Amino acid sequence: MTDLLLQQLKKRRTALGLKQSDMMMRIGVSRQQYQRLEAQGNPRLDTLELIAKGLNGELMLIPKEKVRAVIAALESVATEQKPGQKSPDLSIAREKKSLSDDPWQNLLGDEP
Repeated sequence: MTDLLLQQLKKRRTALGLKQSDMMMRIGVSRQQYQRLEAQGNPRLDTLELIAKGLNGELMLIPKEKVRAVIAALESVATEQKPGQKSPDLSIAREKKSLSDDPWQNLLGDEP
């Protein structure tokens, strides 16, 4: 599981066009520290939160039975977006409900 997380961190960093040395300005760790974390990590939770913020991301705990639904939802948003197109306007999504307020957005089937 740790290897998968480290791969995801690296993939996200490279997708943003960032180098390991860029992480120093974003999260306050040296390139060597970040390189070590990405290569062999076992980061503490507070370090993961810091990295997630530095990569414009969020940490979420997703129940195993909902992982496929979350992945499908993320993939459907990605496929709706044309290459070079900006992400949809977040203000529209915030009018409904902020993801930080309700990260499940009916994925648990508790809304009508």
